Amino acid sequence: MVHIDDPVTQKANLNYIRTAMKTPLLEREEEKELAMRWKHQRDEKALHTLIESYTRLVVSIASKFKHYGLPMGDLIQEGNVGLMQAASRFEPERDLRFSTYASWWVRSTIQDYILRNWSIVRTGTTSAQKSLFFNYRRLRAAIEGREEVEALNDNHRQEIATALNVKLRDVEDMEQRLSGGDSSLNARISEDGDDEWQNMIADEDALNPEDVVIGMKDAESRTKWLNQALGELTDREQQIIRQRHLTHDGITLEQLGDVLGVSKERVRQLEQRAMGKLKTYFSKNLDDPRNWLSEG
Repeated sequence: MVHIDDPVTQKANLNYIRTAMKTPLLEREEEKELAMRWKHQRDEKALHTLIESYTRLVVSIASKFKHYGLPMGDLIQEGNVGLMQAASRFEPERDLRFSTYASWWVRSTIQDYILRNWSIVRTGTTSAQKSLFFNYRRLRAAIEGREEVEALNDNHRQEIATALNVKLRDVEDMEQRLSGGDSSLNARISEDGDDEWQNMIADEDALNPEDVVIGMKDAESRTKWLNQALGELTDREQQIIRQRHLTHDGITLEQLGDVLGVSKERVRQLEQRAMGKLKTYFSKNLDDPRNWLSEG
């Protein structure tokens, strides 16, 4: 699925990129001062300067994903969202450069955007599938260049599976997914008839309207309880729980440790403490907390 920007948009994107690349970088102390002013004083001018100085980081990371056929302007926009998220969570007291911290957030938001929009069919949901999606082409090109072949065999696919720590079946599925395009469910099954492919899909939703309403109410209640429970946690504990348990592709302890600037074991300790707080809250405030108290 390839998207092409119109000439006006292309020119606007080019001007934006040129401006971003000309913006001077910040020295460590200046960067820390701006981050402190934003965190403790909510100084929006300091935030603007901090963000503006690192838009070149967004452009640099976004350019590495342009071969997925999505508009460069959209990739940059999503990257800027990640940059804002990084600024809102950054702890300037730690001995960590903002650019190092922000890179993970920028890359993550761009990758999520690509997975949502590259195809109308969701391509990957777990961390392993996400890694496979973004590394399959690179590994395939390396194998084809090394052995001068135009197609992979089972040994090559197993090599990719081993390198990315995924199942061989996952590699085969991804290969098939990336080699084909999206097909419309409104397309006719044959040229001679009027039947469409969507007519062949079974309706698995056996719920009546009453069940649907009850389900919606339950979901609203769960969301309310969860938000209240998260309010009992510190900002860092909330971030760990959200990234580890409340996203489709929860990140590893090691990855989260890199983001927070702490060891993997420290993240594990903070996660266990946060889960303990949540269990205590649910036990005290819910009549039947069993559905909420799984160890994950």
